[in-house]
Amino acid sequence: MPHDHTAPRHDWTRAEVAALFDLPFTELVFRAASVHRAHFDPTEVQLSQLLSVKTGGCAEDCGYCSQSAHHATGLPATPLMSAEAVVAQARAARDAGAQRFCMGAAWRELKDRDLPRVAAMIAGVKALGLETCATLGMLTPAQAGALRDAGLDYYNHNLDTAPEDYGRIVSTRTYEERLETLAHVRAAGMAVCCGGIVGMGETREARAGLLHALATLPVHPESLPVNALVPIAGTPLGDSPKLDGLEFVRTVAVARLVCPRSVVRLSAGRNTMSRELQALCFLAGANSIFVGGRLLTTPLPGQDEDAALLADLGMRPMGSGASTLSSVAAE
Repeated sequence: MPHDHTAPRHDWTRAEVAALFDLPFTELVFRAASVHRAHFDPTEVQLSQLLSVKTGGCAEDCGYCSQSAHHATGLPATPLMSAEAVVAQARAARDAGAQRFCMGAAWRELKDRDLPRVAAMIAGVKALGLETCATLGMLTPAQAGALRDAGLDYYNHNLDTAPEDYGRIVSTRTYEERLETLAHVRAAGMAVCCGGIVGMGETREARAGLLHALATLPVHPESLPVNALVPIAGTPLGDSPKLDGLEFVRTVAVARLVCPRSVVRLSAGRNTMSRELQALCFLAGANSIFVGGRLLTTPLPGQDEDAALLADLGMRPMGSGASTLSSVAAE
């Protein structure tokens, strides 16, 4: 049997991932596009919407985040929303075309006292026919099981950056604690949404390290968000220089190559990307975006802009119609 170069591998070395970043740009994007086509219809993009169900006042000191209680960003802390209010927002998101609804709470970890209300949100959103995702900080195994029982499909917990770069970004929790939460989510039978943030002043080597960490997880994340830092005044990373657009595309392409079956999502920072840059990201293997105007506390393009972009690119929501590629349909 010839080796299938599109099959997921879990034995990537750091040097191999770094070498992908160093490929000529057009060669890298071509390889990523080829692998993308082996697993997905390249004309389809998944549409997700994210709601901050509890904003601000977080005990963590993540250097990029407006919601940390450690940073003077002027963001008011608000209590956990009611399940009814969240479900109403989810219904509006669904009616506007969203396929997955993500609920984010600015917590270090989920508290058992908040679990019933969160479970009610999840069950209510699931009942609308939407895929459900939540990001609530660290979880215990029992909490992960309770979220799964409530109907949670995906749990988001990002690694943020490379292991050796992590201490520069966050001091209030360890990389190992992040990996433990991912293991609890896996053990509970939920899918994992896990990626990171680029443009935080990291080196290319650190970007390779982040993707290496994701690619060597026991199971690749089903959903892999690539966030471009949105610098926020008052945060330690608020004056970070913007990452070059071509380097961002390289990051997306390498993510596609090392995690070939993951849905790679253009997440934060998309509102500052040109239509052409977003198109390059789709070519390089990105096949999911956040829609709806906001991502927790940072802006996104409006629904009309996104609809126009997808229409101009000849792309459509994932699973919304017959494939244009008979080869994909045949797999």
